[in-house]
Amino acid sequence: MKSAEVRRKYIEFFKKRGHVEIPSAPLVPENDPTTLFTSSGMQPLIPYLLGQPHPLGKRLVNSQKSFRSQDIEEVGNNRHTTFFEMLGNWSLGDYFKKEQLPWIFEFLTKELELPKGKLYVSVFEGTGDIPRDEESVRIWKNLDVPDERIFFYGVNKNWWSRSGEPEHMPPGEPGGPDSEVFYDFGEELKLHEKSPWKNEKCHPNCDCGRFMEIANSVFMQYQKQADGTLKELTQKNVDFGGGLERMVAATEDTSDVFTTDLFTSMYRYIEVLSGKRYGENQEETRAMRIIMDHIRAAVMMMADGVLPSNKMQGYVLRRLIRRALFYGRTLGLLKDWNYIGQLVEPIAQIYGNAYPEVVTKAGEITLLLDEEAMRFGRSLDKGLAEIEKLPKLDGKIAFQLYETYGFPWEMTEEIVRRNGQQINRAQFEAEFEKHKAVSRTAAAGMFKGGLADYSEETTKLHTAHHLLLASLQKVVDPNIKQRGSNITAERLRMDFNFARKLSDEEIKKVEVLVNQTIKENLSVTRVEMDCTDAEKIGAQMEFGHKYPDRVSIYFVGPQDKFFSAEFCGGPHVEHTGILGHFKIIKEESAGMGIRRIYAILEVA
Repeated sequence: MKSAEVRRKYIEFFKKRGHVEIPSAPLVPENDPTTLFTSSGMQPLIPYLLGQPHPLGKRLVNSQKSFRSQDIEEVGNNRHTTFFEMLGNWSLGDYFKKEQLPWIFEFLTKELELPKGKLYVSVFEGTGDIPRDEESVRIWKNLDVPDERIFFYGVNKNWWSRSGEPEHMPPGEPGGPDSEVFYDFGEELKLHEKSPWKNEKCHPNCDCGRFMEIANSVFMQYQKQADGTLKELTQKNVDFGGGLERMVAATEDTSDVFTTDLFTSMYRYIEVLSGKRYGENQEETRAMRIIMDHIRAAVMMMADGVLPSNKMQGYVLRRLIRRALFYGRTLGLLKDWNYIGQLVEPIAQIYGNAYPEVVTKAGEITLLLDEEAMRFGRSLDKGLAEIEKLPKLDGKIAFQLYETYGFPWEMTEEIVRRNGQQINRAQFEAEFEKHKAVSRTAAAGMFKGGLADYSEETTKLHTAHHLLLASLQKVVDPNIKQRGSNITAERLRMDFNFARKLSDEEIKKVEVLVNQTIKENLSVTRVEMDCTDAEKIGAQMEFGHKYPDRVSIYFVGPQDKFFSAEFCGGPHVEHTGILGHFKIIKEESAGMGIRRIYAILEVA
């Protein structure tokens, strides 16, 4: 079954059951410092899962563009991708397990026509605080799923929150037990003579490749408390996620997602260009998968406004592009660096109907990819020149090459083998693990102080963020629009479109206007209204975001004479007077045509 048909069937199935379709949020989330990218469909819906009424009601459905940077190193096997579409449906305090599980089973077995005998399920085995999910077991059995296809797992497998297991959840974070559905591609995959798992016990969550998770119903009913306990939410929610790529693979009974229509036009182009055949050689097939995944993810990021850079989202984008270019060497694509730009067209054809912005920006994206490819070519030359200067290349230096020039380990290893040197991979991996540990620590710090915890400090800075954008428009340029943000309990960061550095005088005037607005103690109110009406009054919209017919608008000041009006889900203070003293601490470039401001609130 083609991907467009699976996507359409899913949306229509839940619309017939009272769900309202909402547009996909951008890949770069607004005002959410917990992650660089939107990694699941529930991420933009956190305020509503915590009890805030959604403008479109209690039943929602969509297909959400998602990206998970932690999966970059996993790409190359038959199922992992960095970019993916997550089919999702939500109940915001409406229906629960007895409706959700039968619906999903009906969709999989009747709409997608998957054989019941190939579907296995998992449920939560319980902890000391949370009971074993016997209700889901009873429901699955009533759907004729036998005991031998029902498996119990703990919090490491059948608990879902954005931060993982309960002990890792920050205060305020919602989560809950889940029930997953797996598709069985057949025992022969496990028993293949080259399988390292052929003598191990097989189960749905093993790594042998026989099973693939295709659906996950999360029963989001708990919230982490400041004292470390879990408390039941006032409303019980359903948060379903099913990977489109994996569902399509199941309908075709292929365990390789890269052979579905989402990728075939890409690998056929690579086959023509390289003279290699997909599936014939393990190393070359892995290289093709990495190229297809990384460039697809890069195109979708750039369609949402991300540009290559050395920071934040731009750094991840640059890393994807350079890894794709490097693995092109495995296919003999050594000089024609601009081949990656030619992959934009087949990607745009695949996603043109679902995400027309990809088609609209295809020409611009192609040029940017070509520029980045040429830049990496120059970086490669510089890196090679540095290597020539070194009498000995060890693992630590190899990691420095990775950080500075974007050299993956495989590239450095290839170079020193050609020169007759030996290099310690364990030393490289040790340095890499140090780097990841620092990144995890930084991310954890951002999460704990982030918007998701709804702390008083973060809420104040979120409101100040609105005042800053309005002040930039009034003082510097009315055409300024937000291009990204990051808000912690300590400071706010805003990216915005502007071609030059702000002068000291402009920065001072912006500060004065924000503080004047704080001193006026203006009211901050949330109003639900039609999207077209919000646009007419000039409410600020997130760049690249698609909004539903009914939206949430936060006004600073009276609606008939507001200082600021923005499309936003909150939270905010009720009056500006409690914010304190606003101070800009840094203004810098964040990429071509993008400026960045850091600001804090001090006690007045």
